[in-house]
Amino acid sequence: MDTADIKYRTYMKILKEELVPAMGCTEPVALSYGASKAREILGTMPDSVEVRVSYNIIKNVRSVVVPNTGGLKGIEAAVAAGIIAGVSDRLLQVISSVSEKQKADIRAFLDTVPVKVLPLEGEEVFDIVLFLYAGKDVVELHIEKYHTNIVYVKKNNRPVYVSPQAAREKNGAALNGQTADVIADKSLLNLADILDFADTCRIGDIQGIMSLQISCNMGIAEKGIRNSYGANVGRTLLKAYGNTVRTRACALAAAGSDARMSGCEMPVVINSGSGNQGIAVSVPVIVYAHELHVSDERLYRALAVSNLIAIHQKAGIGTLSAFCGAASAGCAAACGVAYVYGGGFEEISHTLVNSIVVISGIVCDGAKPSCAGKIAVSVEAGLLGYQMYMNGQEFKYKEGIVNRGVEETINNVSLLGKNGMRSTDKEIIRMMLAE
Repeated sequence: MDTADIKYRTYMKILKEELVPAMGCTEPVALSYGASKAREILGTMPDSVEVRVSYNIIKNVRSVVVPNTGGLKGIEAAVAAGIIAGVSDRLLQVISSVSEKQKADIRAFLDTVPVKVLPLEGEEVFDIVLFLYAGKDVVELHIEKYHTNIVYVKKNNRPVYVSPQAAREKNGAALNGQTADVIADKSLLNLADILDFADTCRIGDIQGIMSLQISCNMGIAEKGIRNSYGANVGRTLLKAYGNTVRTRACALAAAGSDARMSGCEMPVVINSGSGNQGIAVSVPVIVYAHELHVSDERLYRALAVSNLIAIHQKAGIGTLSAFCGAASAGCAAACGVAYVYGGGFEEISHTLVNSIVVISGIVCDGAKPSCAGKIAVSVEAGLLGYQMYMNGQEFKYKEGIVNRGVEETINNVSLLGKNGMRSTDKEIIRMMLAE
């Protein structure tokens, strides 16, 4: 693929936009980011806070530990952490540096300042509106569609920031002179071109992105294996099934999630807005690459394959849904493993179809320790899909949701996750909110 090709430039932009570091589960951190920015604009500490969020935000925040809070969970904790200790310029690492005093201040804030949480009705699944009040002053901040996408900020009902897209329509001013490019067009993703990009891209273009993903995601995976976090899914897998490369691939990916869901204060390079998906899509590929002693260059190219395939799948489903993103990430990781072994389009397309049609029924019931188990199962399903191809086996057209080819099957899974599981999502949320 020529570096001047629009697809080459778009694929690079996608990797730069999507593979960014985050500390903590990204939905609570999005709340911390918004709260930190709102507090900066308010100019003082609020005396009351109102948080309005979509039901999917509620689902993904209520059961996960907010890092650097001393074990606190929930929307209120995430918002308080952003207000007290957040540094908004750090984006999804907004609460990566919190002193012991600030941890105590977060708890004191929750004890003394009212934080009211209300659900937002509507079709937008990723929706956050924050109101910070101090005397007669109020700041309103709106995040929509993805974690750092501030749509607007108002102080005392006067706009101080409108997103670049909305600014063109409303003549809003950019916050602190900041501007943003249009988000990369993910509709240009397809498996054939992803493999072409991975085979031919300048290694220097992707080396920095992939080396950061390797160091961050393996770092938290190894910490999860060494220490007790959550339900210890990763450690359990190693204890029960031994130290084969296949078990290590599943166990280390699970262990990264074990640690992350339980508040481990280490960054993760995310994929599709999710740290768990970032771990699932990368760690198995890294484990196999190290086992086979392939070159760093081959590993970087394999990670380009796995990351872009995961993003391709998730783009059609959306940021949040009842479809577990670990499923698409685990199957994409197996595609990266196939690439490590020297596989091309045929091996990788069959690996993806064989695995994703098996595992696509896993539901997302929010961020919590059981995500580690879902990651382990998804990686295992992906590796099964690869072994099926290597043994001459496949699931065929018209068997369930399998379609005529890999792109058509990805589209079927996207429709299932985005449209078919809407009622499932509502039922899951109803169960989670039931007393």
